[in-house]
Amino acid sequence: MSGAQSDAPVVEGDVDDPVGRGAPEPITPRDQRSAPDIRERLWDRAPYLLTAAFFVAYALVSVCRYRRMESRSWDLGIFEQAIRAYAHLQVPVADLKGPGANILGDHFSPVTALLAPVYRLFPSPVTLLVAQALLFAVATIPVTRAATRLLGRASGLAVGVAHGLSWGIQQAVDFDFHEICFAVPLIAFALEALLRQRWRAALLWALPLVLVKEDLGATVAAIAVVVAIRCRRTDPRSLPYALGVAAFGAVATLVTLTLVIPAFNSVGSYDYWNKVGEGGATAGLFDGLDTKLRTLLWLLLPTTGLLALRSPLLLVALPTLGWRFLSADEHYWGTDWHYNAVLMPVVALALVDAVDILRRSGRPWLRTCADRLPACAATAALALTTSLPLAGLTESATYEKSPQVTARERLLDRVPDGATVEANIGPISRLTSRARVFWVGTARPVVPDYFALDVRSGWTKDPIGYANKLHPGARYVLEDDAHGFVLLRKE
Repeated sequence: MSGAQSDAPVVEGDVDDPVGRGAPEPITPRDQRSAPDIRERLWDRAPYLLTAAFFVAYALVSVCRYRRMESRSWDLGIFEQAIRAYAHLQVPVADLKGPGANILGDHFSPVTALLAPVYRLFPSPVTLLVAQALLFAVATIPVTRAATRLLGRASGLAVGVAHGLSWGIQQAVDFDFHEICFAVPLIAFALEALLRQRWRAALLWALPLVLVKEDLGATVAAIAVVVAIRCRRTDPRSLPYALGVAAFGAVATLVTLTLVIPAFNSVGSYDYWNKVGEGGATAGLFDGLDTKLRTLLWLLLPTTGLLALRSPLLLVALPTLGWRFLSADEHYWGTDWHYNAVLMPVVALALVDAVDILRRSGRPWLRTCADRLPACAATAALALTTSLPLAGLTESATYEKSPQVTARERLLDRVPDGATVEANIGPISRLTSRARVFWVGTARPVVPDYFALDVRSGWTKDPIGYANKLHPGARYVLEDDAHGFVLLRKE
């Protein structure tokens, strides 16, 4: 009956007396929790704390370099033009690649459309740089979690630090924006699932890579092959899925290169076939062998002590290394730019897998070596960072914007919104968010309203004559100049 006193006896463990002492145990205040409890919580949050720290570091490197007007290529401008078009529900035209050029006819990277809503709210190249920093940093979560689960907390944290400070990631952060920032976390999550023997999850994480860049379908196939190798004995039911995804990745790359990109390309072909050696598909393989060998050593020695060679996960790196080393373009062979970023989670998790395998070795010296390698990789990454972009965060000059930069910005502000401009690398990223920008010398069908040129290197002694020569029917005059930047206006 409601409100009646219960006759049930009080027993040990009763709801009203959970500890059997006649009164509930007092709740320990938050500020009186033991130090071990706090440490446990910190260890559990380590992947996320590392991610936050690296996000801040990467964003500072990129944004501060942008503030100093030290862009290294035209890529930031190209991607901003495409994402700006997506944000306004338009065809992704990147005029820097040619007047009216559809970016999908250059590289197939529709994944960048995911940034369009954020760019619509914050229309600036800084939006792209911050988004890239976040995506690179997020890859730290699966790498650290996988390493912690297999190797323990201290070794897991060491691998997370080594990955976040890896030279490949740092070089990519220092290279403005590129679509591969989406690939790095996808590969990391796919390989984490693979190491947890969650085969289908690994395949599902890998599949979106075909929307990041045309060559990454081959990486999807490589991940699927490793899944097939690992699951064929323990979970044969997943083997058909792995083989199917492997076939899909290979076919997706072939179809994208031969049908999809040519369909969007103004001349109906894939522009980068000419990067392959003229003597055939393997001709470029024998060029620059010293550079390629150095790249391989950089990939495997400071990051894994060559131990990654013991893991089949390293197979995932082969497609990227293959197209780069077969190319006749020497820019693809080395350790600069952004080309090695997608390999960093591969070598980090291959190290984790190899250490886990060797910890069960019958050879004591191998077990000892394996146990120490995560700490060695973290130490090597820290040491190398002194000569890599993140080292700049310890220098006051990184955060300063010189009066010369301010003067150049004021100069470029004189270009009206919506104007057509031909520009080279220096001014590009300051104009693409509000003007129609072309690469200098390629806008022949379009006579631009302005020329914005960085002539600090002395590549032209007569900017006005250069502009008038490019467009004989027009006449350009000097609007103003500022510390090596020249602005010309059409009369």
